[in-house]
Order: sequence, then structure tokens, then C-alpha cells
Amino acid sequence: MKRTQLREHIFKMVFCMDFCPEEEMPEQLALYTGQLESAGEEDLEYISGKSKKIAARTEEIDRLINEHATGWKTGRMNKVDLTILRLAVYEMKWDEDVPTGVAIDEAVELAKKYSGEEGPAFVNGVLAKLAD
Repeated sequence: MKRTQLREHIFKMVFCMDFCPEEEMPEQLALYTGQLESAGEEDLEYISGKSKKIAARTEEIDRLINEHATGWKTGRMNKVDLTILRLAVYEMKWDEDVPTGVAIDEAVELAKKYSGEEGPAFVNGVLAKLAD
């Protein structure tokens, strides 16, 4: 599976975290990954591992987002944009395999696909400030 596809699955799992109690997440992850017929064992481990790493750093990630999102706090953001930002911030700060520019570009592409009309520009603006 390509990194872009893996990232999209991770986005969906991180999105779910806002709506499911923490104790249900292992079951939710198992249900979700069980439906991914085209994913190999390595892909499933990557999706699961990265989702868990993002969950473990959510407070720290949200703090960084709040510091760089002028006029917006994470509590007021729509959940799609917030999830995209969480994934991208994690990749920018803690995933050494993903260059910052790639994390930003992929986040903007996710926003084009899943967010509203202003989502891509918003996501790009917050991440550009964070990258400086």
C-alpha cells in the first residue's frame, strides 16, 4: 500500500478517537483494519502503530496547534481539520521518515478530499506557521 493510502487510513483512525472512548479504541482499530483486504501485515502494523503514537501525543500536538492557529483553538475547529492537523503535526515533529514539506502537502490533499471549501487553506496556513 502506498504511503498516501496508509496516511488516509491513519487519518480515519485518528478521527475516530474523538468519538470513541479510549478503552474502545483497540476494538475499533481491529474492526477497521479487519476490513482492509488490500493491506498486508506490515501495512496494518504501520496504521495501528502510527495511530497509537498520535493518540499518545494528542495533548502535546493540540498545544502546538493552539500556539500556531491564529484566532482558532482546537476546541472550536471542525473535527476533520483538527484530525488532519494532528496527523501532520505528528509527522512534522516526530516522524523522521516524513519530510516536513511532504507532511504539509499530504495534509492539504486530505483537506481537499475530506474538509470544506476553506479547509485546505486553513490547514496549509497553520502548518506553514508551525514549520517556520
